[in-house]
Amino acid sequence: MTAAVLGGLPPEETQRAVGYPSLFLLVALGALVPVLPTGAIVGSAAVVAYHQTAPFALLLVFVVAAGAALCGDVALYWLGQRGVGSRNGSRWLDTLRARAAPERLAWAQTRLREHRVPVLVVSRLLPAGRIPVMLACLLGRMPLRTFLYGDIPAVLAWTATYQLLGVAGGSLFPSPWQGIVAVVALTVLISAVPGVWRRVRGGGRSSPSGGAPSGGA
Repeated sequence: MTAAVLGGLPPEETQRAVGYPSLFLLVALGALVPVLPTGAIVGSAAVVAYHQTAPFALLLVFVVAAGAALCGDVALYWLGQRGVGSRNGSRWLDTLRARAAPERLAWAQTRLREHRVPVLVVSRLLPAGRIPVMLACLLGRMPLRTFLYGDIPAVLAWTATYQLLGVAGGSLFPSPWQGIVAVVALTVLISAVPGVWRRVRGGGRSSPSGGAPSGGA
């Protein structure tokens, strides 16, 4: 039934009917289970929207992606809160702990005591910065409502950044697939920077005891 209905729509209408729900699901899942490259997903969606004729395609991508990222963050934080309040913890809290290096967590806890909202915003923009800061918020027993005050502007800034990256890719290349390849490659390169930087710093030290991460990755 759904296939028959979609089959009667123009190609661009079909693309939007399938694309926006898929975008929401992928970004929300990527925020909840931080293994999917959500930045690349948002950037690729922006490339496709840039090449469409619909006047509000880019705006819809922004709204859908930001809403999905916020829903994923809220769900993950809520699940983490249950783990903090439980005697035995939870699988979600253990996952967050496993993905947050001790030095990053220590840095996040120190910065959160000084600046709450700015740290949440910056953590969303830096590669591998979101999870340590979220874990620091959880361990500091920050209420969900307070977390939301910082997470909403963080999600908006994050979505705008990757959407602008997608618009740039769409404007530089005549075909959508070329822009998508460029955006995905750049996003993967950006996400690999913290790992390379840690290896460089680790190789240049005489002892493993270092300070807080410079730049706050």
